[in-house]
Amino acid sequence: MQNTVRDMLRDIPSMDELLLRSWTFEFQSKLGRDAVKSTFADVIGEARKAIIQGSLSSFEVDKLESEVLIRLRHYASKSFCRVINATGVVIHTNLGRSCLSKNAIMDVVETAERYSNLEYNLEKGIRGHRNAHVEWLLTMLTGADAAVAVNNNAGAVLLCLSALGKGSEIIVSRGELVEIGGSFRIPDIMDFSGAIMKEVGTTNRTHIRDYERAITPRTGMLLKVHPSNYRVVGFHSAPPREELAALAREKGLVFMEDLGSGVIADLSVIGLSGEPTVKQCIESGVDVVTFSGDKLLGGPQAGVVVGRKQLIAKLRDYPLLRALRVDKMTLAALERTLRLYLEGRTGEIPTIRMLSSLPEDLLKKARSLARKIRSEGRAEVSVVETSDAVGGGSFPGTDLPGYGVSWTPPEGISDGTALKSLRGGDVPVVASAKDGKVIFHVRTLLDGDDRLIARGVRLLLEGECTNVEKP
Repeated sequence: MQNTVRDMLRDIPSMDELLLRSWTFEFQSKLGRDAVKSTFADVIGEARKAIIQGSLSSFEVDKLESEVLIRLRHYASKSFCRVINATGVVIHTNLGRSCLSKNAIMDVVETAERYSNLEYNLEKGIRGHRNAHVEWLLTMLTGADAAVAVNNNAGAVLLCLSALGKGSEIIVSRGELVEIGGSFRIPDIMDFSGAIMKEVGTTNRTHIRDYERAITPRTGMLLKVHPSNYRVVGFHSAPPREELAALAREKGLVFMEDLGSGVIADLSVIGLSGEPTVKQCIESGVDVVTFSGDKLLGGPQAGVVVGRKQLIAKLRDYPLLRALRVDKMTLAALERTLRLYLEGRTGEIPTIRMLSSLPEDLLKKARSLARKIRSEGRAEVSVVETSDAVGGGSFPGTDLPGYGVSWTPPEGISDGTALKSLRGGDVPVVASAKDGKVIFHVRTLLDGDDRLIARGVRLLLEGECTNVEKP
């Protein structure tokens, strides 16, 4: 080993010496001595390796401490935090999808801080079933015989395929073998469930005769899958639900549909058409329908299965259900959200309210935001028309005309740098950019967000926000 390498290794301070640095005491108090020690060990290990491999020509204690400080600050900061959605995408998957109504939030808080009748029948004084809190509501809203809720829609699909199709052939159109979110792939889920996937038709066209010809004594189910944000346009066709339902009844098969977004209310009244409601699927003869609770339903992350009573009973008895069961806080939020539908108070559900926003209200909101930003000084802003989106794989290709505020960052600050700066604030702001300007879409802003956006702009202008030097 060369002397220079030995010298550099010898220059690394001892762990005891490093832990006595005064700036570490705050982190030892917040994170614990072992966590600080472990962080030092990681950085020292990386430095030793770089020295031995020759990729580090000189060792500086200050740089080592600086790297440890960066990591400890990151570890000491709260990771999961509130953000402001100024993108105009209502059901933004990366930003938590749907926001809960105030009543649902109150129910969640009450459930979280106190004991509850999660699995206790108060009338009989015996053990109860957690799904009892939402099943009746789901049947009333969808017209199904029975229902069960699980942790998410992927879990709902897996549960149904496993409990109702394991070991049998399940027929699905090639045009519906989709991948959603980078990990939910229908062929993989089918394989994992123990079912045998049988593809029919082509990517763009599948006929009812394709399903008929594919049925064998081993067939157990016909499966229809919502394509999410994937669409085939032009020369495309698929058999209607009614025909698939009739074929399934004739052959004694289960007809299941993964509806994905879970539309409960008819959204055509607000200009969103093309997505069937869950009730319409049930009325069309679908035996089992699965959908999400946190997309167009506007509730918490959950997966819901509604359908024929005897089929839902099989799901309740299937061992996988316990691994997928929904927690008490999710149930509280889901129950309250469903009750808002039943009471005709969907305007209190943020997702539905945002989708239903009138153009004149959005314009008024944009003008107000522009005034607040302009009042911070040196802010070049204007109200602009925007193209918003439903998001969450719902209504792909459907633009929601809206309004927003266009802000031109100061000279020397690019739109990308400005966006990064806004994301680095106390309350991160996630916006979009176009032609060198930052765009704040107002459709997805909640109460008080406009004030925080204006504050974020002011901090950037003053050079006090992350990664931006004062211009």
